[in-house]
Amino acid sequence: MCRWLAYSGEPLQPAALLLDPDHSIVAMSQHSPLGAETVNGDGFGLGWYAEDGPAEPWLFRSIDPAWHDENLRELSRAVRSPLFFAHVRAASAGSSIQRTNCHSFRHGRWMFMHNGSIAQFSLIKRELALAVDPSLFPTIQGSTDSELLFHLALTHGLEDDPVRALADTLRHVERVGGAAGIAAPVQATIAVSDGATLWAFRYSSIGRSRTLFHSADMPTLRRMFPDFERLTQFGDRTRVVVSEPLNDLPGAFLEVPESTVVVVDETGYHQHAFLAG
Repeated sequence: MCRWLAYSGEPLQPAALLLDPDHSIVAMSQHSPLGAETVNGDGFGLGWYAEDGPAEPWLFRSIDPAWHDENLRELSRAVRSPLFFAHVRAASAGSSIQRTNCHSFRHGRWMFMHNGSIAQFSLIKRELALAVDPSLFPTIQGSTDSELLFHLALTHGLEDDPVRALADTLRHVERVGGAAGIAAPVQATIAVSDGATLWAFRYSSIGRSRTLFHSADMPTLRRMFPDFERLTQFGDRTRVVVSEPLNDLPGAFLEVPESTVVVVDETGYHQHAFLAG
């Protein structure tokens, strides 16, 4: 599948998380111990909100493997952002390796990325696509199930209520998949943001979702590991949601439970049941 990372906090160079940690997102593109695929080399994307710029996110996407792209290394040290997404891709069967299929996806101020799949997507793709609001359909650029999920969520009211919209979207996929005889249509960890708040979802139809973790409270981590110098570069509001822990420090990353949405805002983490039961 894929691996992804979302950051929220004080403005930071993305390289501090994309490149520098022992188990950085770029390292995961070459070797992912907890991923469905060990190598995620079918492209990457970096999406970020500017420190002082417009509300709409900027995107840099490429079909090159993340470990091979010099421009990613340059850009991730040149910009600073209070909220950014990074994604390394392992293309699903039948999904082309093309730039428009690389995450993140953008609509206005909203940004979206996904790890997982819609099972037997080709079988139900047409019916799902017909459920997208006609005004949104022309903005679909690629061929992935992930981008279609984003547009279905927009159709279901993502801009007004992301949690409800994602719940309605995934239930819709499950209904369509179930009618087609697909036993477990949804496999997903999803990140969504409007530039101020971050929503991270972990859900699958069979309750065995792809891994997802969030970082522990940064001031607490500094007290726990006073000799770990790398922690000094992060502010007190640093919050990271990521497919796999970025380091081996005990307690530094906490697993997000199944069927859960983590809401990250200026007050911290807030965890809620999502499509549970």
